[in-house]
Amino acid sequence: MMLLGFLSLLLLTGTTAENGDLIDPSTSHGDPEIVQQDGNTSYSESQEVIEDRLMPNYTDDFNDIIYESIRETGINFSEDCRFENLLNHLNLTKSNEKFTVSRPVQSHKRLTWVLLEMKIYAILDVRETDQTFISYVWIYLRWDNEHIWWEPEQFCGIKHLLVPTQMLWMPDLTIEEMTEQDKASPSPYLNIRHHGWVEFRNDEVVISTCRMHVFRFPFDTQTCNLSFKSIMYSDEEIKLFYNKNDSDITELTRETMQTQYEWLFIGMSVQEKTVNHFGFNQTMIIYTIKMKRRSVLYIANFLLPIFFFLCLDLASLLMSDSGGDKIGFKITVLLSVTVMQLILKDILPCSSDRIPLIAIYCIGIFTLMLLSLLETILVMHLIDKDNKTDTKQRGNEKQVDKQGNSCFKEKEKPSLCVSDVSAGETPSVDREGSSRHSEVSLVLEKVSDELEEIRRTVALLSGSKEEEMMPGYWTELAGKINKVFTVFYISASILFLAVIFTVWGYSED
Repeated sequence: MMLLGFLSLLLLTGTTAENGDLIDPSTSHGDPEIVQQDGNTSYSESQEVIEDRLMPNYTDDFNDIIYESIRETGINFSEDCRFENLLNHLNLTKSNEKFTVSRPVQSHKRLTWVLLEMKIYAILDVRETDQTFISYVWIYLRWDNEHIWWEPEQFCGIKHLLVPTQMLWMPDLTIEEMTEQDKASPSPYLNIRHHGWVEFRNDEVVISTCRMHVFRFPFDTQTCNLSFKSIMYSDEEIKLFYNKNDSDITELTRETMQTQYEWLFIGMSVQEKTVNHFGFNQTMIIYTIKMKRRSVLYIANFLLPIFFFLCLDLASLLMSDSGGDKIGFKITVLLSVTVMQLILKDILPCSSDRIPLIAIYCIGIFTLMLLSLLETILVMHLIDKDNKTDTKQRGNEKQVDKQGNSCFKEKEKPSLCVSDVSAGETPSVDREGSSRHSEVSLVLEKVSDELEEIRRTVALLSGSKEEEMMPGYWTELAGKINKVFTVFYISASILFLAVIFTVWGYSED
């Protein structure tokens, strides 16, 4: 339309001389021919005139295309097709308060119906920590202006006109969840139709609040609302209406959407609601966006590493308990899980009502590893205690051996050895003394065994610590604890992972 206006303006110039007389076509090269029709003057131009005057620098092919388009539109250059004529007809100026101050109705009792449509062009970000939803939306508004009407046939078939937004009244719609205004300038134009419809199209980045449900993170599904309502007008003055087919809205949004980043768009629904915030009822249109998180990277970068740490801790059960390497290894794995928990703390919001499953997953594995570390410390303590008992027992045996050897060294002096057993008794002959010495030794050994048996029985009944003197007792007890704990650790790990992943898969936020 602008091209046609530009062509008509150029073609109408140069048709009069400085003295106001008509130019003689015979004395001007390439000027239009003058045709008299019923007292009106019209102009007809050839293809060569249009090409030479309008587009002397363009190629011939392009000139042919322009000429054909002009001929097909059937432009009559005798008509005045300027947009200024339509604006003057409507008296549409910035200073006309009829169009800018109040609602465009003939009577204040009449409603202004506003059609609202919104499409999500891109899901830019969802911030869990501050619970913010950032989206790039397209907004379409349409309402009726009762002061605007014209017949297209009277103005060269003009059916719509673009005017600056300052020239007409616009509904004062806002998004209730918005926390920060878009820094980009809104669309500067309104499109008005010949039957009075006014259209406004705008795209903007909306930063809005959205309550996040992160119980199933990173397999969560979020729903965020964008609620449109008037700031000042009640539902007796402005009434919002919308497309009620959720399937069509979802399909159109899916076709429009260009990028989704971390989130996968599932669907969008819309509903109407009447609210009373400032003492009067207002119509509110609520768009609900449902989206699902892409969890692949979280599985690869977070869940699997923690699971591998658990497998390493299970494998450490095969390590020897005699040295200190096992405890150092377990402490290292436990600290690795602690680092992952610190990373998780920076991702999840602190305002969550329930502990997220991923936090339970980390805490559960951390607890199992901690129990494994405590069990290792206990087993190593028992083994070390048994080693000390063995060392003490060996010291006693060496002392007894020394005493026995000293007695055997005095074998050549039987009187001394025998005197220890039965003082004051002197053998009459060597053979008789030797026989008596053997009998006394057997009797003493038998009495010693009986006394040792009695001591063990008393120690078991009284719970005395004399049991420490038994070599290998604590090592055997540590081995039994290891076997029982290994069965418990493996069973508890499998049961915990099965339960947590089952709840992860079937629970709803």
